[in-house]
Amino acid sequence: MKLGVLILAAGQGTRMKSAMPKVLHNIAGKPMLAHVIERAQQLHPAKIVVVYGHGGEQVKQQLSSYDVQWALQEQQLGTGHAVMQGMPALDSVDKVLVLYGDVPLIQTDTLQHLIDASMETSIGMLTVRVDEPHGYGRIVRDEFERIIRIVEHKDATADELTIDEINVGIMAMDRSELTAWLEALNNDNVQNEYYLTDVIDMAVNDGHVVASVQPHSAEEVEGINDRVQLAKMERFMQRQLARQLMLQGVTLMDPERVDIRGSVRPAEDVTIDVNVILQGEIEIARGVCIGANSVLKNCSIGENVTILQNCVIEDAEIGSNCTIGPFARIRPGTVLNDGCHIGNFVELKNAQVDCGSKINHLSYVGDTTVGRNVNIGAGVITCNYDGAYKHRTVIGDNVFLGSDTQLVAPVTVESGATIGAGSTITRDAPADQLTLSRSKQVSMAGWKRPAKESS
Repeated sequence: MKLGVLILAAGQGTRMKSAMPKVLHNIAGKPMLAHVIERAQQLHPAKIVVVYGHGGEQVKQQLSSYDVQWALQEQQLGTGHAVMQGMPALDSVDKVLVLYGDVPLIQTDTLQHLIDASMETSIGMLTVRVDEPHGYGRIVRDEFERIIRIVEHKDATADELTIDEINVGIMAMDRSELTAWLEALNNDNVQNEYYLTDVIDMAVNDGHVVASVQPHSAEEVEGINDRVQLAKMERFMQRQLARQLMLQGVTLMDPERVDIRGSVRPAEDVTIDVNVILQGEIEIARGVCIGANSVLKNCSIGENVTILQNCVIEDAEIGSNCTIGPFARIRPGTVLNDGCHIGNFVELKNAQVDCGSKINHLSYVGDTTVGRNVNIGAGVITCNYDGAYKHRTVIGDNVFLGSDTQLVAPVTVESGATIGAGSTITRDAPADQLTLSRSKQVSMAGWKRPAKESS
């Protein structure tokens, strides 16, 4: 059986009150449409087709890394019309699964159950029971619990309005049958649109049993139409992601106050304090502690690392047994080997720091190679940019840099060197020697500090 997935993502989403297409609004750090595509990919279909419309070029550009085909719906004339636009690209498949770009929390196993249920019939659909079905199409069943039709809320009788099972729009259908049903669709309704739900009546009239599957939760199939729903779904998904981390052996000091916006691969016995944001691809080894209000993006953290509060680490590799922070910023290209100490208000950029080195206070080290067991004092900076080009600083093993030193790159401080506090180093400093650069200290007798005249 060759599966084709059709994702409807052409709607404007006017209730979002945004110039950005609705399906590009983020859930857990990525566009909601990206979540739907990734769920579809996990089913290993022969083809995935995305029907786009409003803001289409922006949608295609932002999601260009995904292996999908695109079908344009120039006029938004209903869900049935949208499916018509995508069907030509699915002429070689046997089964068509219809998804929605604004239903990002749908789970792969739910979709697989739907596909499996539809294998013995020509059509299957997802339904869900909700406490407040107002406004939704109701699922009407016969005395044998078979689906016989969908009735819209405005058309429902008093008895039908008591039904709590609703249609969510996600369907799996044989392509040949779907093609015939689409040809028979009409837009003879108040909205003058072609509704995909009309194929349910057609299927029943053709003698088909409509298979149905329920999701794990109503939120899984809830669509997002405004920013209130967007925030609700964000929180729901964050709770799910937090639960996954805890089941993997991570202690979250407050699961309601952590945001996961990517893929996190944690080992056991990791502790994460409140208001931590994890973005992109992150690997966290055993025994790591991450302090409150820290942000980690695209980084790997070695065993038994302590990250104190209010740190930012981006596109970096941190070795084992390091201590970072508080208030440290580790910028892209930085690699810390084992046992390094990076203290408060230290900024590193494209720096490779070898084992046991310490940069503890108020320093900037950029475009620099730092050897083993180096001590960099407070206020040290590498002057790496000349206004046009970046230059590299090399610091050998066992170097001691006194406080308030400036290293003007390109420059090398050889192993064992000591640089006196307050020096500006513009030439290479030799190994195992003290290098100083200071003006003579002068005291002026009889000097008086200026003072304001008395009125």
